[in-house]
Amino acid sequence: MKEWQAALLGVVEGLTEFLPVSSTGHLILTAHILGIKHTEFVKSFEIAIQLGSILAVVFLYFERFLKDAETWKRIVVAFIPTGAVGFLLYKLIKGYLIGNDKVVVFTLILGGVILILLDRYYDAKEHIDDIRELPLSKAFMIGVFQSFAVIPGVSRSGATISGGLIAGLTREKAAEFSFLLAVPTMLMATAYDLIKSGGNFEKGEWGVLGIGFITSFITALIVVKLFLSYLKKHGLWIFGVYRIFVGILYAAFFLF
Repeated sequence: MKEWQAALLGVVEGLTEFLPVSSTGHLILTAHILGIKHTEFVKSFEIAIQLGSILAVVFLYFERFLKDAETWKRIVVAFIPTGAVGFLLYKLIKGYLIGNDKVVVFTLILGGVILILLDRYYDAKEHIDDIRELPLSKAFMIGVFQSFAVIPGVSRSGATISGGLIAGLTREKAAEFSFLLAVPTMLMATAYDLIKSGGNFEKGEWGVLGIGFITSFITALIVVKLFLSYLKKHGLWIFGVYRIFVGILYAAFFLF
């Protein structure tokens, strides 16, 4: 992988990590379009640069992470099912699912349909407007939703926001909880993968990884604020339409 390709993938990651469109799916499809072979390093790269985007959340919510114990309780509870699934299915995820553009196309389209239906039937009245009031059982349920995002194309953000809406959170708070839950999720996923695979990286590959990491961090800083502002006034249906469009377009040009 060349440096400019790493920078471009970092921008793609930063743009899509917190939107319900699947950052991993976009990275896989972009890599295929650029002709980047899905080696073990590239698979690890696609996991690790997500941490750059996640650290943007730590930067923006730093004070809250230090002081808000009630929110942390819910984040920890929600992380449990995802951590268990990721640990148990690591070999399947990295060996077969990551890099599989057919899986991505299918889940992009299916997830788009689900997002449109969920947004259509979402009722904005009498919803939870404070994450600290979310029952722990519902926080766990959101974590179960997030665990489906081990499948590329599902979208961790889309799954957790959908779970948050079903649990009773407002759109804005569902997105915010998704952002916060991403921190332990991606920290653990990246650390586990680097422990497993980092020893096999060549010297130059660490520099390439660093470029993707930095560009994803900078891009995500901008996207988080813009996305929250958007959700205050609009729904999620447009992201569902986008997912379906990208899935069909990619399939038409690269699968058939």
